[in-house]
Amino acid sequence: MRTAAFKSYKNGYFTFWFENGEELAFEEVHPRVLKQYDLKNDKSLIDVDFRITFVEDGDDENPIYRVESLKPI
Repeated sequence: MRTAAFKSYKNGYFTFWFENGEELAFEEVHPRVLKQYDLKNDKSLIDVDFRITFVEDGDDENPIYRVESLKPI
């Protein structure tokens, strides 16, 4: 788990900024997470810090990042 702030949902990507300054855009979020947090529509979640767990799928040339869990801090 890492710490990241949710920044936006645009053009099908969920963007988070990590504690080390890294920005990562996720193409997928587990349906269970979206059921718990409406990241697509709830503007009050912007800039909220979460403990985030994610996986990288795909291949080296075309990685796909998927959020597996979020826990607010």
